[in-house]
This record gives sequence, C-alpha cells and structure tokens, in this order.
Amino acid sequence: MVDFARVQKELQDCNKDFEVSGIKVSPKGDTNLTHLFGTIHGPVGTPYEGGTFKIDITLPDGYPFEPPKMRFATKVWHPNISSQSGAICLDILKDQWSPALTLKTGLLSVQALLSAPEPDDPQDAVVAQQYLKDYQTFVGTARYWTEAFAKTLSLGVEEKVQKLVEMGFGEALVRSALEGVGGDENMALEKLCSS
Repeated sequence: MVDFARVQKELQDCNKDFEVSGIKVSPKGDTNLTHLFGTIHGPVGTPYEGGTFKIDITLPDGYPFEPPKMRFATKVWHPNISSQSGAICLDILKDQWSPALTLKTGLLSVQALLSAPEPDDPQDAVVAQQYLKDYQTFVGTARYWTEAFAKTLSLGVEEKVQKLVEMGFGEALVRSALEGVGGDENMALEKLCSS
C-alpha cells in the first residue's frame, strides 16, 4: 500500500523550493495522491530551454519500494522519451530505483536526461537515429517541439479559456479541465475530447 504520509511530505518538500529547483508536483485530482502531475523546466543550454514540461506520475501500490511510473504528458523530441506515448527510458524509474529516492529526485533525473540524451539506449529509435546521424536536424526538431508543445503555458488563463470555448466546449467545462491539468492547454483539450 502507498505510504500517503510520505507522499504528502514529498509534495511539501518538492513545492517549497519550486522557485529554485523548477520542480513541482501536485495531485491530479482533488484528493487522489496516487495520480500526480510533475512540472519541470527545460534545462538551460539545451533545445528544451524555456519549455515547461508536464510529467504524468502514477504511484504503484508498492511505492516507495517500487518506482513511480512517469511519462511525459507534454510532447517532447528526445531519444530516451517516446514521441508517441511519452514513455521514459531511465534506469532509476526501473531497476535502479531505491526507496531512498523521492519524486523530486526522480523528476530531477528526468530533467538531467533532457541535458544528456543516451541515444545508444533509446526509447524512440527514430529520434535516436536522427540524433546520431543528423544532429543539427535533431536540435531543430527538438526546439520546434519545445516551442509548439512546452511553451503554451505562457498564455494567460483567460486566453486559454477563450481558445477552448471557441472550439465549442462550455466555459465551465473548460475551466474545470484546465484546473484539473494544472493549466496545460493541450492536456485540457485531450481531457475535453475524451469526456
């Protein structure tokens, strides 16, 4: 069974130094502490710089003795992250996990992975081949995806609401969807389309 007291403490620890670390974790719903959203900033000096990336986090029953399941909810072009599903290839999220690690260290490791791709151990073979054979095209594509998918949070809430309402969704439903996904317009649209 998930240690909810530990999860609460981890959430507090994570969020108290958000201004410094750029790492934030919050529950996906109002009270469910087994499904969370993490937020990381793209590392400086990488094609992901300036982007804000949402990570979908699911805690298994065995947490913290089993690793959290993390996947990118924000689309990202990276050899170790699936461009389709957001699945992350990272050892500490698999066999190298330890109960001494936390959600914050997991997210910091994901952020570090953005800085140091491992194309020889890819999650996305197409991206890895591009990285190895045509690095400049890889950088351009990664920057483009960051601009297109990870910088939409710069719009104000009212602008996001207006855009989604113009697509035919009710305002109350739009506000609820945006709130439920931490303001991420793309994820709110997915939620609205699937409900």
